[in-house]
Amino acid sequence: MSSKYTYDLIVIGTGPAGEKAAAKAAYFGKKVAIIEKEKCFGGAGINTGTVPSKTLKESALYYSGKYDKGIYGQDKAIDGQTTIQDFLYRKNHVIEALDEEVRQNLERHQVDIFHGAASFEDANTIRITGEENNSSITGDFILIATGSYPFQPSNIHFDGIIIHDSDTILNIMRIPESLCIVGAGVIGCEYATIFAAMGCKVYLVNSSDRILPFLDNEISQALVTQMQEDGVEILFNTQTEEMLVPENIEDDIHIRLSDGTEFDVDMFLFAAGRSGTTKALDCDKAGVELGKREAVEVDENYQTSQENIYAVGDVIGFPALASTSMDQGRVAVSKIFEIHDLDALPKVFPYGIYTIPEVSMVGITEEQAQESGMDYVVGRAHHSKVPRGRIMGAETGILKIIVTN
Repeated sequence: MSSKYTYDLIVIGTGPAGEKAAAKAAYFGKKVAIIEKEKCFGGAGINTGTVPSKTLKESALYYSGKYDKGIYGQDKAIDGQTTIQDFLYRKNHVIEALDEEVRQNLERHQVDIFHGAASFEDANTIRITGEENNSSITGDFILIATGSYPFQPSNIHFDGIIIHDSDTILNIMRIPESLCIVGAGVIGCEYATIFAAMGCKVYLVNSSDRILPFLDNEISQALVTQMQEDGVEILFNTQTEEMLVPENIEDDIHIRLSDGTEFDVDMFLFAAGRSGTTKALDCDKAGVELGKREAVEVDENYQTSQENIYAVGDVIGFPALASTSMDQGRVAVSKIFEIHDLDALPKVFPYGIYTIPEVSMVGITEEQAQESGMDYVVGRAHHSKVPRGRIMGAETGILKIIVTN
């Protein structure tokens, strides 16, 4: 049995982009529906991405006492009393709290919430299929904000026990003694430093000669040095050639790399890329074109190939940052309803990378200044040399400022 509803805007997905878009449209008096296929609200940002990984970082710092030794002059090591339940407790607590916060925000703005999987019937009609609801709703405009999911190569047999992607690693049943991570992007580097802080031997496999190539090279190299000092073995310019998975999950996984390096680990994480969550949407029925890795193709206004359908957030690819996705949702609503309060994102936006230590940046790198032929000067302040750093016991860390004419 199906029923018809008419909305000004239908939003698919309650992640950072979808939630903020729906709330803004409702704030300006539009009739809005939002669809969520998962039991929890907040999308990957709250449930499997930004929030849980950053919470695990804080848990790793707490249990390892990594930043205590600079103040108190002694090392604190992970003890045998620390369990996986201890490690994951706060992550689960934070997710539950933020899930409820998103739900309350949508209800406060009187957004109609539908639970179920969404798919296009045509450019104005969305089919919702779920345990409690099977219906179709119609809208003048539709906003795709379904996020992304970890890319899984077909030659790797993910089991969620010892072979993981960045979703299943959040539900491990034990802290590994050794871990191989493939992919030295933001996710790979963050998890490498988190598990290293927990006393795990980490091998980070990188197919190029740099990690996080969008960073200033000096900062990237400083992070590499710190990671290596903390026990992360970074293997540059290579990739996995062979992975022998044991029949008994208590035995080690044997890894052989393309440069001939071999080692054994008891857990494996593939963290090299994500794909747009669009497979179940039937985008072709609405005339919405997809690009590389199932991402929705949009113009500068976040409009798809179908004029009444827009897309924002991780589902459109770069930069795939929670804060940026929120503003993409707000800009899209401004464009859709001609509100004109926020017509574009700033061309320069900050990055925050929650490795241990953290890295943040905004603006151009020194290499970009050189390539552009700019006149520039560089200022550096080492944390260990300034009073605030000494108070905190900071032994490493640098602030780098590039000033151009």
